[in-house]
Amino acid sequence: MHVNPALVEMRVERFVRERLEPAAYRRRHPLEVSAWAAPGEPVPFAEALGQEFAPFAVGTAWGRPWGTTWFRLRGDVPDGWGADGTRLEVVADLGYSAVQPGFQAEATAYRPDGTVVKGLHPRNRYVPLAALGGGPGVDVLLEASSNPDVSGDGVFASPTRLGDPATAGTDPLYRLAAADVAELDVTVWELLQDVWTLRGLLGQLPEASTRRAEVLTALDAAVDVVDPWDVAGTAAAGRAALAGVLAQPASASAHRVTAVGHAHIDSAWLWPTRETARKCARTFSNVLALMDEDPDLVFACSSAQQYAWVRDTQPELFERIKRRVAEGRFVPVGGMWVESDTNMPGGEALARQFVAGKRFFAEELGVEPLDVWLPDSFGYTAAMPQIARAAGARWFLTQKPSWNEVNRMPHHTFAWEGIDGTRIFTHFPPADTYNSDLGGEDLARAERQFAEKGRARTSLLPFGYGDGGGGPTREMLAAAARTRSLEGSPVVELGGPHDFFRRAEEEYPDPPVWSGEVYLEFHRGTYTSQARTKRGNRRSEHLLREAELWASAAAVQRGADYPYEALERIWHVVLLQQFHDILPGSSIAWVHREAEARYAEVAAELEELITSSLRALAGGDGGGTSSVVFNAGPFARDGVPALGAAPARPGADARAKAEGDGFVLENDHVRVLVDGDGLLASVLDVAAGREVLAPGRRGGLLQLHRDTPTQWDAWDVDEHYRRHTTDLTAAESVDLVEEGPQRVAVRVVRRFGDSRVEQTVSLAAGARSVELAFDVDWHERQKLLKLAFPLDVHADRAASEVQFGHVLRPTHANTSWDAARFETCAHRWVHVGEAGYGVAVANDSTYGHDTGRTTREDGGTTTTVRLSLLRAPLFPDPDADQGEHRLRTSLVVGAAIGDAVREGYRLNLPLREVAGSAPVEPLLAVEGEGVVVEAVKLAEDRSGDVVVRLYEAHGGRARALVRPSFAVAGVTETDLLERPVEPRGLREVTGGAAVLELRPFQIVTLRLSRG
Repeated sequence: MHVNPALVEMRVERFVRERLEPAAYRRRHPLEVSAWAAPGEPVPFAEALGQEFAPFAVGTAWGRPWGTTWFRLRGDVPDGWGADGTRLEVVADLGYSAVQPGFQAEATAYRPDGTVVKGLHPRNRYVPLAALGGGPGVDVLLEASSNPDVSGDGVFASPTRLGDPATAGTDPLYRLAAADVAELDVTVWELLQDVWTLRGLLGQLPEASTRRAEVLTALDAAVDVVDPWDVAGTAAAGRAALAGVLAQPASASAHRVTAVGHAHIDSAWLWPTRETARKCARTFSNVLALMDEDPDLVFACSSAQQYAWVRDTQPELFERIKRRVAEGRFVPVGGMWVESDTNMPGGEALARQFVAGKRFFAEELGVEPLDVWLPDSFGYTAAMPQIARAAGARWFLTQKPSWNEVNRMPHHTFAWEGIDGTRIFTHFPPADTYNSDLGGEDLARAERQFAEKGRARTSLLPFGYGDGGGGPTREMLAAAARTRSLEGSPVVELGGPHDFFRRAEEEYPDPPVWSGEVYLEFHRGTYTSQARTKRGNRRSEHLLREAELWASAAAVQRGADYPYEALERIWHVVLLQQFHDILPGSSIAWVHREAEARYAEVAAELEELITSSLRALAGGDGGGTSSVVFNAGPFARDGVPALGAAPARPGADARAKAEGDGFVLENDHVRVLVDGDGLLASVLDVAAGREVLAPGRRGGLLQLHRDTPTQWDAWDVDEHYRRHTTDLTAAESVDLVEEGPQRVAVRVVRRFGDSRVEQTVSLAAGARSVELAFDVDWHERQKLLKLAFPLDVHADRAASEVQFGHVLRPTHANTSWDAARFETCAHRWVHVGEAGYGVAVANDSTYGHDTGRTTREDGGTTTTVRLSLLRAPLFPDPDADQGEHRLRTSLVVGAAIGDAVREGYRLNLPLREVAGSAPVEPLLAVEGEGVVVEAVKLAEDRSGDVVVRLYEAHGGRARALVRPSFAVAGVTETDLLERPVEPRGLREVTGGAAVLELRPFQIVTLRLSRG
């Protein structure tokens, strides 16, 4: 037998392209089209229906960027159509390109009564006529979104003005290509699915395998028996030729895949949040329509925010979703408000993602997700296992580590251990995708890469078009049916995520352990891009802390009303903007301009709430001559107690003098020399008699780097940026601007490129930290601005603050894992030290850092801590970070970890002076080293109980006494959702005071019932 397999495959491919695919629809009949273009933002269905629709010809251009055009398709079904073996459908082509769904035009189909039927996109262009109801004719309305392809045909690097309506232009983007009623030939369509599945399998089978030869022979035979000129009449024969190879069962040892319907819809990215709400409606209606056809489909959907959008904009669709949720087929997962970034949100904010998300799911849908569902976030904080478990989660799912540039994660199913020792059962799907089409390539990859082979053989595979939405299709469900048991393929079973996790736990009860953060070796620039968005997040988190604390105190101590609704609404805004393409700075210009505006609104409203509460507490109305100072931080400052108020007693030992061409700033603890270039030439720890800066090096040094990533602009900082460094040493002016006694300061002005920096170096009385404030007018392109502190300490590792604690990272690059971690995320501080001595670097809005160690010629060691202040990527926002920025950092001498913690709070929570004279006792006081109050609020159930969240911050065991200043009827330890739990930190309650014993980094939530 002489067979050329390559020629046979080419023959099959051409037959599918030229014969089978065109024959899927037997006949098409054009519909009459009319249209109305919304002049501005989208409008509800009822408003659109009342507009005057004008005739619209197929082939006509439509759709300005980000516009909405309503099409109405009407007509009759030709006589004799809809015979046995066919299905009548409305088919619309909005002018689609080959780009994947979600990145171009898409539409929502409505019945004339306003009921959502389903969504349309390039690979899902049909509406079943039966779903339209009504009479024998066709009448359907399409809400078509002319979203531009901002990705640049999938390049994700080319600068574009399409990301902002102000610069996107008004020229139409699309041309209506088809609007027909059509007869789907069901047998031909089924034959197409048979062939698609077998061709996918063929591509994964060994060249010399018998099974491959059998499949190829069957495909060849199917082409023989299908008449090219009568495909409809002979398609059944083609299916019969393939039936034998499709019937061959999978082997007993085949890998098992739980296929979960999914649509990872980015809550904002290359589109604004308002468009995401419509993407959700399109996708969710698609899923419901498929569920009507396939009883086995289970769909997993995260993000309470997305359900809330549908509830508020499409209430009828939401009611249908609720019915499927009750059946267990439309499955809320994740338990979070959005699929947030996990590196940059603060500890309380990350906790609130779960509090807000689970509360919504419980109240609106009557369910509690038991998993954390974060397939696409850019790395995962080591604090996550404890936070997730404290929110009631049992399982964790991610996919993103498959994007690592250097090292592969060694496990796919494992126990993930966090900073406090808490573990959570975790799965990392080996197919390396959360947007599978259930084709042979994805299935084979799942089996080939599964690291636990021999110990376990079950993995999860999310399938459906995602990122821009769309979800599962009927073609994917057909593939699942054909691979339920197919020789040469893993066994595919449609199911839900909880089905998978329970099975995986049973078959792998003692999985390997991964300890610490799950660092993504990619997208390191997301710690820095869009600095204004990041500053807005940091400021909002701390304003919310203040607002909740002072509102709680005002309610308990003064009988004021607690602003439950306002605080919940504001939290929802802040939580949405922590989504993993907003806070990381990887969205289009529209998204970030909107985020900045929302942060400004949040700040204004929170300032009003704070002011109102402080006035109620202080007993003043803004007038009078006496005043008290409020301290929302967990540590006393300037004589003001933690979480309370008192007259401030600032020190008065700050002094300044000229020395050479620079200035000396000093107090009783620190002596700083600012030289003629405005750099820190010396930082002396007076008590220790120790110079903090490395010999011959200067601190507070701004460094400018070329920043041209190899792949993703806003996402990536690549290691090669270090090869291109310019030290910004030249100063335009260096002037002494404050001379004490409470504060001394030097102002430095620098210019470089098209940018200007005004830098203030200051030292406060009594402080052990020198502070640097930067006002930057930034106009560079593809540049990275860093701030360097070369320190004379021998640090093997750096401690970086994360949520509710810190992580330790090596300062060396011994292994490929260490070398790949060249840019890291820290919250408010980084600490480096040697035995007996340390230094901390704190900030008020910066997240990106790098810390390294070098050996000097004198044999000493220099440990350099650098902060990444600003970037200037060109995609997806060509004007990212352009303009004015304000940032603050500080250098703390002789610092232990506790000093770093204290400085981080100081720099981010300013004292507030308020007119009034009433004494303001702290709502509660904490006695015990290392135990920090993170949040004080009133209970979510509006009972009036006080909830306080604390954590051990130093990384050691701690004992503490929490002493309320108000009458307490009882103290209960709870989870994050304020439900009672078996006490793990609370040891006893004595006289209304709670005694705590905490392990390193342990979080404890206490509920104090008011007596």
